[in-house]
Amino acid sequence: MIGRKNAGRASPLLLVLLAFGFFIATYNLLILVMHKGNRSDAGELHDPIVSRPDELRGGGGAKFHVALTATDAPYSKWQCRIMYYWYKKMKDVPGSDMGGFTRILHSGNPDNLMEEIPSIVVDPLPEGLDRGYIVLNRPWAFVQWLEKATIEEEYILMAEPDHIFVNPLPNLAHGDHPAAFPFFYIKPAENEKIMRKYYPEEMGPVTNVDPIGNSPVIIKKSILEKIAPTWMNVSLRMKDDPETDKAFGWVLEMYGYAVASALHGVRHILRKDFMLQPPWDLEVGNKFIIHYTYGCDYNMKGELTYGKIGEWRFDKRSHLRGPPPRNLSLPPPGVPESVVRLVKAVNEASANIPNWDTQ
Repeated sequence: MIGRKNAGRASPLLLVLLAFGFFIATYNLLILVMHKGNRSDAGELHDPIVSRPDELRGGGGAKFHVALTATDAPYSKWQCRIMYYWYKKMKDVPGSDMGGFTRILHSGNPDNLMEEIPSIVVDPLPEGLDRGYIVLNRPWAFVQWLEKATIEEEYILMAEPDHIFVNPLPNLAHGDHPAAFPFFYIKPAENEKIMRKYYPEEMGPVTNVDPIGNSPVIIKKSILEKIAPTWMNVSLRMKDDPETDKAFGWVLEMYGYAVASALHGVRHILRKDFMLQPPWDLEVGNKFIIHYTYGCDYNMKGELTYGKIGEWRFDKRSHLRGPPPRNLSLPPPGVPESVVRLVKAVNEASANIPNWDTQ
């Protein structure tokens, strides 16, 4: 009787083995389908929203030109000087694919940094067209620069004054697929009603619009030449529409670039390691650029007091009329490494740039 009972019932071990075998078979099938689906017959990446393999971090790719848009305001100048200092320091470090450098000065007139930083002067938008939103000059600046400049490199990195290179930056783009940093606050799908004003339904789902801005982006020069005029026109249309202007606010021009890229069928490789943003990102690690757009406020216990001026602070907006002093005090113990690294980078640059206090 006991033998008959056991013969009619599978052992627990057998059931476990069968379940595990089914899982492995299903998993391998899914991996195979995904692998084939991500590649075309030519072997190229079909879905560009992937990271390049880690072994490509070593550089040796196509050189890219660093393009920095800026104004002649003191606030912009000191940031540009720090940015250019760290570009020069990282340019020839093994692993870097950085080529030449241009500060695209969209104030319409030369300034006193023309000899210190390789620069080209372009015109701002006609008076009143930016409606006080000076960042709208950025796409127009790129349109002019691409038309008048001789750029040797095949690729371009679009950068901003408040960027500091903290690791040698390789070319993260892959062929015709640009590389970009994904911003958590750029949400095309959550703003579909507004997005459809600029990206009509016949173009495809709103998810075709990448959650990015124009910076940092590494992109082929030939592709940027197509996108830039559209980027400018879309941004101006957005600014001219009260609903869009209210919804997108200070990131309107970022949405403008994302939409313009999608209109040209361009998708970006999203690289979270492209950039870090203190105080929210706590460690530098293998990331390439510090973007110090947020204020860093802490009490003397090393606790973040964001939204409230801290006992210790570093905020670029504290220095609108001129550069921060040399030898800024380091943050108290307990503050994240990313913030410490930021302040040390600013101090190193200011200590080594001649005439730092010059306006």
